[in-house]
Amino acid sequence: MDISLLDIAFYVVAAVIIFFSVMAVTTGRIVRSATYLLFVLFGTGGIYSMLGYTYLGAVQLIVYAGGIVVLYVFSILLTQSDRNMRYKIPLAKFLTVLLTCLVGAGLVIFLLVSNHFALVTIPQGVELPATEIGHALIGADKYQFVLPFEVVSVLLLACMIGAIMIARKQK
Repeated sequence: MDISLLDIAFYVVAAVIIFFSVMAVTTGRIVRSATYLLFVLFGTGGIYSMLGYTYLGAVQLIVYAGGIVVLYVFSILLTQSDRNMRYKIPLAKFLTVLLTCLVGAGLVIFLLVSNHFALVTIPQGVELPATEIGHALIGADKYQFVLPFEVVSVLLLACMIGAIMIARKQK
């Protein structure tokens, strides 16, 4: 088995994404969690770039790593909630979460092994035109992404409204 430098870079970036994802959800400080999320989004942009999707990698860095994290940090600072958020988790709840994660991982592994997903490789130096990417993002057919895009926009609107409601002073 021949391992290339691109494979090694993929595994390193994947390990960084996994590490910072775990750190983002386990840290007690919310600003640190937003910082760890920033590193996860940078890693995701790196994965897109390694796959040859330089346009999507740039969009990932500009929109998500730039805009969304700034939105989160301002929402955090607006609500003044940088206090320590460590809570004691009961043993029963922890074991339930652990069992659920193991069952989910087992299901994902089972689906990957049983369905023999084909690996699609993109030849080096080939890039999709921006018009095709744009049509895929705003189309409503199969493998087009207008519905997820709208769902994410509604979710971000709900986050903004929630941050404003929390930050608003009670009379």
